[in-house]
Amino acid sequence: MTDFPVARNVAKMQTSSTLKTAQIAGELRGQGFDVIDLSIGEPDFPTPEFIKQYAWEGLQKGLTKYTPTAGLRTFQESIAAFYAEQFDTKFSPEEIVATDGGKQALFNAACTLLNAGDEVLIPKPYWVTFPEIVNFCGAKNVFIETEETDFILTAEQVRGAITDKTKLLIINSPNNPTGRVIPPDEMRKIVETCAEKNVYVLTDECYLFFVYPPAKIFTSASLPEELRKFVCVAGSFSKTYAMTGWRIGYTIASEQWSKEMAKLQSHSTSHPTSFVQYACARAMENRADSMNAVNSMLTEYERRKNWLIPALQTIESFKVAEPQGAFYAFCDVRNLLGDRFKTSSDVADFLLEKAHILITDGEAFGADGFLRISYATSLENLQKAVEKIKNLL
Repeated sequence: MTDFPVARNVAKMQTSSTLKTAQIAGELRGQGFDVIDLSIGEPDFPTPEFIKQYAWEGLQKGLTKYTPTAGLRTFQESIAAFYAEQFDTKFSPEEIVATDGGKQALFNAACTLLNAGDEVLIPKPYWVTFPEIVNFCGAKNVFIETEETDFILTAEQVRGAITDKTKLLIINSPNNPTGRVIPPDEMRKIVETCAEKNVYVLTDECYLFFVYPPAKIFTSASLPEELRKFVCVAGSFSKTYAMTGWRIGYTIASEQWSKEMAKLQSHSTSHPTSFVQYACARAMENRADSMNAVNSMLTEYERRKNWLIPALQTIESFKVAEPQGAFYAFCDVRNLLGDRFKTSSDVADFLLEKAHILITDGEAFGADGFLRISYATSLENLQKAVEKIKNLL
């Protein structure tokens, strides 16, 4: 047989490393191993019961048919109203497009903007999918190093990276994998810097509410209209509402950008599941219960973080900064590298082979020498994992 003639824009892409590690965990469990999976960024909480009931209510109402491509009107209106009440924002339902999860939101935004040869700024470390989206679009990734600013992107760094070919900046705050949070004032300066140069900003806000004080929650949807026309907010219910398998997200962008994204989506997935849109709309209308559910998860994540970070810091050759958001510890293991371990991938492989602990190597995020540890798992698992790592190292 001849090799399959894969399209160039797909051939340039790499398989998602985070999903690949999840597959490895499943295979090891199938072989009977007791695996501690600290790799996947998926909440270990069940979807809130009231959201499940809303989905059932939608089914009973017969919401099993097509919806408009941009989503049910009630879905769009509920997102606009929720943001207005929660963040004092001002945008219309026409600026919202319902998507099949946060990934489609990001793909829609990039694919409607980028052309071959355009440059896209991506701060390092980055979520693994960002550069692959750029590759798919035929554009060029331009990475911004942020270690000298404690992995927090600044407007000055953005200004220094913009060229005549720069079309887009992709931001993720709270950040996966570092857990760092860009302060609201700095985020506004970043968008202002881009707007001055006619550069657009795609901001991934899937961890929006998972911020630990004194860091502050901020959405770019709250910026003034003259700045928002350069911004697309990619939102998701997956992380903050423990709805990863429901595949539901949205974009908030100008009406013109939103129309183009809806046009693109009309030829791909059409729209997210109708009764899931209904459930999310009802959840947004029930803001009190929604935020109680989110805050309950955040409290538990903070409890785990407060135990895990000091525990990791006691491991020789591990350097770990305090996360400000999300649910990841980003560990600098460069002091371990030498004769025994050449790369952080070697460290991750060693922990998997000897202790059946699955951790994501930092190379996937553009940060060789680091490991990402997810604490979206029980405190008991975290305690067992740290004890095993200590014994091995």
